[in-house]
Amino acid sequence: MAHARRSTTPLAAPIDLSRLSPSTLVRLPLGPLDTADTFAQRLEGCRDLGSVYELVKEAATLTTGRSRGGLMLALADLGNHPQGWFGAFYPVASNIIVMNEVPMERVRQTDPALWPLYAFHVLLHEYVHALGVTDEAQCRIEVRHICARLFRPDHLIHAMTEDMQRFFPKIVFPHQAWKPRALDLRLVRDFDRSGTTYIR
Repeated sequence: MAHARRSTTPLAAPIDLSRLSPSTLVRLPLGPLDTADTFAQRLEGCRDLGSVYELVKEAATLTTGRSRGGLMLALADLGNHPQGWFGAFYPVASNIIVMNEVPMERVRQTDPALWPLYAFHVLLHEYVHALGVTDEAQCRIEVRHICARLFRPDHLIHAMTEDMQRFFPKIVFPHQAWKPRALDLRLVRDFDRSGTTYIR
């Protein structure tokens, strides 16, 4: 069986995470990048959010040299609008990502094969926020940079990071608009599988 070749391209400089306390960040050694084909195949094989999140953390570590443990994920109905999209949010200085379960349900209905890519994109965006990149525009740049290092140029993930609107038919419910009356959070079990366990 042939072994996958690994890239020897120098890694990008770590993003500035100085605003986070050292106690909440784990500095990990830089390692060689996985091949684009292998990483894409692993993502396509993910069937749950915990598996996707492990790849999110690996992607950030490989390209920035940084990782953060102890994050939780909560699902909630954050509403729907045919001309808008709200995937998730990360409250600054917290230990939780809140993900909108509505577009995830829509993606599973319209294009199940797109679900791992959608979940990866949304979780990576919020994870970069959790690593200290609070500016929204800079966060999008970092996400595109990470994906450019790990996926081939023709991979669909790049279209998603550039313009999510083109995917609206698959991620928003048409002809329906609503806002939740209250924020009802449901924690996802077995989410941060390889992270620290001091936060539950």
